Amino acid sequence: MRGLTRIASRLARPGSFQSIRAIHNTPPSAATPASTPHVSVLQQALNADKPRNNWTKDEISSIYNTPLMELAFAAGTVHRKFHDPNSIQLCTLMNIKTGGCSEDCSYCAQSSRYNTGLQASKMVNVDSVLESARIAKANGSTRFCMGAAWRDMRGRKSNLRNIKAMVQGVQELGMESCVTLGMIDSAQAKELRDAGLTAYNHNVDTSREFYPSVITTRSYDERLSTIKNVHEAGINVCTGGILGLGEKPKDHIGLIYTVSNLPNHPESFPVNALVPIKGTPLANNKPISFTGILRTISTARITMPMTIIRLAAGRITLSEEQQALCFMAGANAVFTGEKMLTTDCNGWDEDKEMMEKWGLYPMPSFQRGQLRQFAGSTGETAIPAAEAEPKLKEEAVAAQ
Repeated sequence: MRGLTRIASRLARPGSFQSIRAIHNTPPSAATPASTPHVSVLQQALNADKPRNNWTKDEISSIYNTPLMELAFAAGTVHRKFHDPNSIQLCTLMNIKTGGCSEDCSYCAQSSRYNTGLQASKMVNVDSVLESARIAKANGSTRFCMGAAWRDMRGRKSNLRNIKAMVQGVQELGMESCVTLGMIDSAQAKELRDAGLTAYNHNVDTSREFYPSVITTRSYDERLSTIKNVHEAGINVCTGGILGLGEKPKDHIGLIYTVSNLPNHPESFPVNALVPIKGTPLANNKPISFTGILRTISTARITMPMTIIRLAAGRITLSEEQQALCFMAGANAVFTGEKMLTTDCNGWDEDKEMMEKWGLYPMPSFQRGQLRQFAGSTGETAIPAAEAEPKLKEEAVAAQ
C-alpha cells in the first residue's frame, strides 16, 4: 500500500499530469514535437475506434519505451474505454497429462530431456478432471483450462475423445473451457470446436529473433500455423509469451509485434514470468523486473485494446500492490487455484481477499462477448465499458 500511496502523492503534484494531459488534449492533427514521438503514437491509439493489425516495430518500441507512469496511465485509459476495469476473469489450469514431452523448451519442467525430478504420467480420467472443474467453479473460477505435455496430437485419437468429453463436461457446468495440447491440425481443431471448446492456448513464447535460443524442436512458424488452425476452426485463440527467458526488452517488443499483427487479435494474451525450474537450462535465470512486466502489459493493452490480458505463471512473485498496478494498466484475467501445471499458484482464498479489497469481481462465464463488438474486420464500435459495467457486476455478484 505504501508504494501506491507514494505514486498517488506524486500524481497529485502540480504538473504531474502535464504530458498525460497532452495525450488527451492534443487534437489528432496537431503537430507533435520531434523529441517526443511516443505522444503521437499514443494519441493515435487513444483515438482509435477499431483495432489495428499493422503495427510497426518502431511504433511498438515507441510505446514500450514511453516514461512508465505515462505509459501505464495511457494503457489504463484504453482499458477503461473497452473493458469493465473492475472485472477480472478467474481461470484455473489443470495438468491432465504430466511430463514426458519430447520438446526441448528450455524453461519447461515437463521436458523429457531434462532431469527435473518430475515423473511422467498417463492422462487423468474424465471424471477426475470434471471433479476438479467443479471444485474450481465452487471457488469462483469461470474458466477451466486443461494442459497436456505433448508435442502434438498426432495419433492420439483416444486421448482426443477423452478431451472432448472433458470439454463437454466443463461446458455443462456453465464454465468456459480452454485446452493446451501442443500443435493441432485443422481437423483436430474442428473436433474440439464441435465439442464446445471456448479457447485454445498456444503461446509463441517470445520474439521471432530470440525464439531459437529457447527451443529448437518446434519452429516459430509451426506455432503460428497452429494458431491459424485454431482461429479458422472458430475457436478463440489464447497466445502470449514468457518474460525472463534471458531476452532483452526488444524481444518483449517483438513478441507484441507478432501477436498484435495477427490477422485477428487473440481473445487472450497470457503474460508469464519465468519460474526457474531446477534441472532445466534456465534454472539460474534472474527474475524479470516488475517494470518489464508492467511495460509489456501496458503496451499489449494499447496495441490490442479488446484482448483479455492474463497474469499467468509467476504472478505469485508479485506483491498485491504490483498486481493492482497491472490491473490498472489493463490486465483483466488471472490463474487462480492450487497449482498452475507444475508451479505454485495464488490460491482462491488469497485472490478473493485481494479482489474484495480492491473492489474487483469475477468476469462471468461467456460474458466476454458483450464487450467484444469492437472486433477486427466488422468495424463495429465496442459497447462502452461504462454502459456494460453495471450489468456485468450484477451478474458477477449473482453468480457468487
